[in-house]
Amino acid sequence: MTNLKKTFTKKVLSTALALPLLLTGVSGVSAVEVQKNNVPSNLAGIQLEYLDRGLIAAPTSEGVFLSWRLLANEAKSYSETGLTGVNFNVYRDGNLIASVEDSTNIVDQDGDSDSRYYVRSVLDGKELDQSSTITPWKQSYVDLQLKKPADGVTPAGGNYTYSANDMSVGDVDGDGQYEYFVKWDPSNSKDVSQVGYTGNTYIDCYKFDGTLLYRIDLGVNIRSGAHYTQFLVYDFDGDGKSEIMFKTAPGTKIVKFDKEGNVTSEKFITMPQKDIDAGYSNEDDYRMSSEDYYNHVVKMFMGWHEHEEVVNGNWPSTLEEAFGIDNQYSYPLSKADAESLTDYFIDEYAPGRSSRNNLRAFEGFILEGPEYLTVFNGETGEEMDTIDYKPGRHDDGLMWGDYAMSRIEPGNRVDRFLANVAYLDGEKPYAVFARGYYTRANLVTYSWDGKELKENWTVDSGWTPMTNPFNDGPHGRDGTDPEFGALTTQGAHSLSAADVDGDGKQEIVYGSATIDDDGSLLYSSMDTMPAESGAPGTTARLGHGDAMHVTDIDPNRPGMEIFMVHEGGAWAPYGYSLRDAKTGEILYGGYTGRDTGRGMVGDIDPSQPGLETWANTGVGLWTAAGEKISSTAPGTNMNIKWAADMTTQIVDGSGNADTTIEDWQKGRVLTAVGTRTNNGTKGNPSLVADIMGDWREELLVRTADSSAIRIYTSTEVTDHKLYTLMHDAQYRVEVARQSTTYNQPSYTSFYFGSDTDWAKVPIPNLSTPGLMSVLEKTMAEYNLNKELTGPLASKLENSFKQAEHHLEKGSDDQALKFIEKYISEINNKSNAAYISTSAKLNLTHKAQLLIDMLELK
Repeated sequence: MTNLKKTFTKKVLSTALALPLLLTGVSGVSAVEVQKNNVPSNLAGIQLEYLDRGLIAAPTSEGVFLSWRLLANEAKSYSETGLTGVNFNVYRDGNLIASVEDSTNIVDQDGDSDSRYYVRSVLDGKELDQSSTITPWKQSYVDLQLKKPADGVTPAGGNYTYSANDMSVGDVDGDGQYEYFVKWDPSNSKDVSQVGYTGNTYIDCYKFDGTLLYRIDLGVNIRSGAHYTQFLVYDFDGDGKSEIMFKTAPGTKIVKFDKEGNVTSEKFITMPQKDIDAGYSNEDDYRMSSEDYYNHVVKMFMGWHEHEEVVNGNWPSTLEEAFGIDNQYSYPLSKADAESLTDYFIDEYAPGRSSRNNLRAFEGFILEGPEYLTVFNGETGEEMDTIDYKPGRHDDGLMWGDYAMSRIEPGNRVDRFLANVAYLDGEKPYAVFARGYYTRANLVTYSWDGKELKENWTVDSGWTPMTNPFNDGPHGRDGTDPEFGALTTQGAHSLSAADVDGDGKQEIVYGSATIDDDGSLLYSSMDTMPAESGAPGTTARLGHGDAMHVTDIDPNRPGMEIFMVHEGGAWAPYGYSLRDAKTGEILYGGYTGRDTGRGMVGDIDPSQPGLETWANTGVGLWTAAGEKISSTAPGTNMNIKWAADMTTQIVDGSGNADTTIEDWQKGRVLTAVGTRTNNGTKGNPSLVADIMGDWREELLVRTADSSAIRIYTSTEVTDHKLYTLMHDAQYRVEVARQSTTYNQPSYTSFYFGSDTDWAKVPIPNLSTPGLMSVLEKTMAEYNLNKELTGPLASKLENSFKQAEHHLEKGSDDQALKFIEKYISEINNKSNAAYISTSAKLNLTHKAQLLIDMLELK
């Protein structure tokens, strides 16, 4: 697609996709139904995905359960139980079996395994389009078949195998259906604080039928583990097709296969010329052995006298002073003296600080070499652009505080990465990549125009000052930057993008602080330390935490809230807190005096208004208004929108236990036999998202042998009608970031619970770029399937190309004439023999959308 063509599709879709064409009325509505939804969209004209109907069919004891999508641009108003807009006719084997108005699901009691289903949207009695024809799944789930990577051996001789880990979804070819991205983790993947070699990380892209489109091998210079690789799958440039973007390094390559699974090509990413000139190569291996690390420390010590902090007088002038021993060496250190000090540091000083410090065994880390950010074509895997990752590591963690605490952990705080997608201007998505959250914290946002990554804005707290990098407490201390210094120690193991101040643009919720859409600091939350804490009466940051949830938790107060747990223990004012998302003000919380490791929110008790909050260390269960209602609470691994009544369920299971879904009041509602969650005790599914069917979320978990991703959907009939959650901008970006570090659930921008007020559910004014490409692809498929044949096929192809040509020239009036001609040819009775009914409906419908948009330009 040319740039001009993309520009056109973006412009007209942003102004006119949610057209009166689809939403002029609904036959037979009640008085309450015709009321206009009085909540305007917070994100007008926002770029989201074109999605097809997403029809699925699953066998149940009562018959065949069918569900499908309502698209956001098909919703108009609301009723007492949901949204209103287009209705649907359901067909089995070509025969109309039901008309559905109050939901997007049904059970066909007379259906069987051979039944063939499709649905058609209906407005004012007229059928508008037709879904794909499907048959029921063979069981209550469907398997996405995977191609498992081969086992490997580390440089130290350790064997490792692979298991499927985190996932994401994106439409890479613009057909309205999702493709599936699977990250493969080696069995020796590490927490960033753990020593040892790891195998390579791989990211695969699959079609739903199990076709492996390509595999990206991150190479030996990207360590494997939850903190290292945060991958974003999204349509950043607005061409209707998703890209994938993540941190890379020399040695990262794209691998392609034939139908039999044999490798057909391998291609390294393109290294910047400056790195090639400096002698770097895609064949390099920067993994450190224990001997390499020893030599690394020797080199660091030999250059001690030249370190900027030493020269400026901020750090001790000698290493002996830093270690608290008598001065005995002359500076600059000779190699022999540096080795002597290295021996002392590794064998005496470090173990004296903590018995866990065994630096002689330090190996497998990557502390040197180039770091990149690469965007790949989602459909082909081809590299599209590679730039330097910002900020660079600077050093092995010395400036980041990795040597300052009693537990010495080189390569720890320096290699904490986060990523997200955010609609910073309220219209198009930006990529957000971050480094650090315990001490220095940095975020960089990028736009992608299809040709190059462009930096948007950067936030940097600056370094956390230390008096002694080998013995200090840098956490909770302001960074050196005058505006962003308060950001240090506030980050969590994930982040969220949400319009917390209601200005139509998303902010970045960075743990206990929030960055405004323009890159300024909105707030950094602090409070007074209680009497029982380690520093009574002083002001302290809420601080770092392992879990954070951002949505409208309390519908009885304006705006959104943030529930977060904190690990500061005796040095943090709260172990858990609920705060106002706009101001950072604490609404309620409690001091625990310990690391409160997990926390969750959800509507698990429908008798209480709003979402309940809870944590895993005796915190109990709390209402949205701050009333404790139970001393016990559900699990905290992951929540899921599974139930017909819009309550929240919990995904449970870790290690070798089967994955389950638990309802706080009803008990277990699903046992996914033979499946496993990921990430150890975190117990995360590969993905929880609304990827098909109605508005409820699907559960995606790996089989025990990682031969497949097993996809489960709720088959409980619901009478609530809601557009797909993927057409809520906050939810969509939350799905894109769900796998970031410690996987967190995806939340909507509006209150979602059993007591939802449907008058307050916003109907987005969205754009879905690439509609011309969708029409072109749909036409090609009908040609291939012989549903569009004869002279009509040629006529439509010619009219389409003429319209495309005039659009690229900017001649909208001429383009309009050819699209009108396109529809006229479809509906010409003399052409009836050359086009199927479904092709006639769908091609006419898409072309009519284009006409309406051109007329409104």
